[in-house]
Amino acid sequence: MDEVKKSVYQIVGNPVCVEADDGMKVYAVLKEFLDHNQTVSLSFLNVEMLTSAFLNTAIGLLYKDYPEEIIKRYVKLEDMQPTDAELLKRVVNTAKLYYKDPERMKKSVKAILGEE
Repeated sequence: MDEVKKSVYQIVGNPVCVEADDGMKVYAVLKEFLDHNQTVSLSFLNVEMLTSAFLNTAIGLLYKDYPEEIIKRYVKLEDMQPTDAELLKRVVNTAKLYYKDPERMKKSVKAILGEE
């Protein structure tokens, strides 16, 4: 099946993508494509602001449910600003570490914060 293009701007409904709830809207769209092994190209055209909270939910959460190879195969990103791409890279690296061993990551965070 052909690649389908989806717009973050249209999914969220505005150019400011900062809330985790809006990230869930994007996650739900991506999940639908991944569940059917269909390629989706996610466009960030007209998106003026992105936060890690949004990206953690929209993209990072995928690493909980799917292997990295599947995400790389079926999710393509385009029209992303270089600074946003760097932020996404950090989000993805953190998500991969976290979902690989969530309990270990939680313990590390608690130790850093002095909560143990």
